[in-house]
Amino acid sequence: MPPRQPSDSSKGKAGVSDVYASMRASILRGEIAPGTRINIDAVSRELGVSQTPVREVLQRLEGDNLVVYSPGRGYSTTPLLDLPALRALFEFRLLVEPWAARSAAVDRLANPAAALEKELSAFRATMEVGGELRQDLVAHDTRFHDSILAAAGNPVVRHAFAQTHCHLHTFRLYPADIDGAITVAEHSAVRDAISACLPDQAEQAMAEHIRNSFYRFSQAFEGAEDLPPLEDSGPPRRHIVD
Repeated sequence: MPPRQPSDSSKGKAGVSDVYASMRASILRGEIAPGTRINIDAVSRELGVSQTPVREVLQRLEGDNLVVYSPGRGYSTTPLLDLPALRALFEFRLLVEPWAARSAAVDRLANPAAALEKELSAFRATMEVGGELRQDLVAHDTRFHDSILAAAGNPVVRHAFAQTHCHLHTFRLYPADIDGAITVAEHSAVRDAISACLPDQAEQAMAEHIRNSFYRFSQAFEGAEDLPPLEDSGPPRRHIVD
């Protein structure tokens, strides 16, 4: 029997997936600059596809907050975060993620330590290969933090965090940890505390990671060395709502 040929619909889905990956990477790397109007016809010709998958991809990128649609102007890439927006984003993270790490550091099946170590090992292998790591680091960071939020068991908090698209926006700013080594070290400290079921240490390690990340990314702005510290999330709490 001759091999089955892919259907038109499966080829179309593959085309959309490829176009999405290509355009997303170009935006994250700054090849499509912030605030740039996107010419759908030019993109379709450059990528060798029809305008239909390009339009579908732009809708997906709009959901990622990487492009914005304006009537009469069409799609353009979103501007970079400014320093106040960056601070607001990381203060939100400082409220949510240390709590999530504390909640995940429990001696039960929901403990995500094994999944976190698997993720870390996979990214360490990627680091050894070398090359441009930004896309891989974004993906690793997203999966690592989402695993902890999922283990915390509050889908509303997890969804709210996902809607910030923080990993996509922060990594557009500046290659703050270009080889991933600092991120891996800080993620490993969080993972170790969660694995050992030490909630205080897990919360502290996550808070330190978030603060350090904020200061790394803030170096993209002038005067960042004079920044006041991030607002603390307050005393440790086991629940967001008592």
